[in-house]
Amino acid sequence: MGNSIVIVRNNKKIVTALFHEKELVTIGLESEEKKVKVGDIYIGRVRNIVKNINGAFVEIADKEVCYLPLSAGMKPVFCDGRFKSNKNMIDDADSSAIRVGDELLVQIVKDTAESKAPLASTDINLTGRFSVLVKGKTGIGVSSKISDNAERDRLKNLVEPYLGDGYGYIIRTNALTADEEDVIREAAALKGQYDTLTTQKIHGVCYTKVYSAPPSFILEVRDGYSYEIDSIKTDDKDIYDSLKSYLALGSKEEQDKLEFYEDKNLSLSVLYGLEGKLQKALQDKVWLDSGAYLVIQPTEALVSIDVNTGKAIAGKQNTEETFFKVNCEAAEEIAAQLRLRNLSGIIIVDFIDMKKEEHRKQLLSKLKEEIAKDHITTRLIDMTPLGLVELTRQRIRKPIYEQ
Repeated sequence: MGNSIVIVRNNKKIVTALFHEKELVTIGLESEEKKVKVGDIYIGRVRNIVKNINGAFVEIADKEVCYLPLSAGMKPVFCDGRFKSNKNMIDDADSSAIRVGDELLVQIVKDTAESKAPLASTDINLTGRFSVLVKGKTGIGVSSKISDNAERDRLKNLVEPYLGDGYGYIIRTNALTADEEDVIREAAALKGQYDTLTTQKIHGVCYTKVYSAPPSFILEVRDGYSYEIDSIKTDDKDIYDSLKSYLALGSKEEQDKLEFYEDKNLSLSVLYGLEGKLQKALQDKVWLDSGAYLVIQPTEALVSIDVNTGKAIAGKQNTEETFFKVNCEAAEEIAAQLRLRNLSGIIIVDFIDMKKEEHRKQLLSKLKEEIAKDHITTRLIDMTPLGLVELTRQRIRKPIYEQ
């Protein structure tokens, strides 16, 4: 069966799951009633500036407010309704200073968390499958996962004609295996979108959403490595049509991966056991094959993961060797669980304490190898003498327990 993306509609949520064979790799849920999404761009109005945190609160819709960090180097795109006052100025000498009443383009870059407002930015990013147009960046960056210098130069040359004043591009890993025509076509399309936003859409009415981020199921297809996906399956006609329209922008090979599932006797959700796998992914305890287990506990400040020997040491004489094997098994499962549950931020792992320094080094090497498989940037910081390992993982979307 290979790697499949499975998309179903369930209780006013769209569930998007990535499977390797029948093993669930990642899962995401998006409410169809959700109003504000990461990536959306609005004409917002500055309601308040708080100098002691160097930030502003920007209203993007009736009673919908986002938080905008301020910096001296900001170059916001102001809209027709911009209002200048002598109050609440961040920097009188800076022509780009933001004032209360200003209308400007803001993009949502981080979702609502607990009681916090969504985080916004004036640096507009337009993300495609092969590259990202980034306002405020000059030149062309290339994904660090593309290491061959000749390939990096080749891809830069494809995108270079579309560079403009005040923005640049970042070339994504997917571009490495893409047809050159597709990379060029997309770079041109992103430039067209940006030009429309900054020359036409800015004349719109305040609180207008001038750009809608694609739904989560499109993002899963867009942001995944296309060469890893063998099929994209859905049993919902509207979702199928949306995917078909999106994939029509790419190669014939990509379009052929889309399948409409029509078995009336066995739903796609039941076929892949989505409900049971989702419930399992929400449990605190994760059992390992050795009889050991993990306890995963997200908090507001960090995620703690505790490795417990459980039944793994029953009847074992060499506990040091057993602890090492359990820790290595745990490292592999921890990397998988971070991706499955979409856990992010600071992650502290309490491995079983080992006496041998060589075992510690080998464990860290194993963990680095496993987290390198993650599409989302994940970094191993260090291990303390007590065996605590600190990781960080970039927050892209909410973890599934919040979803």
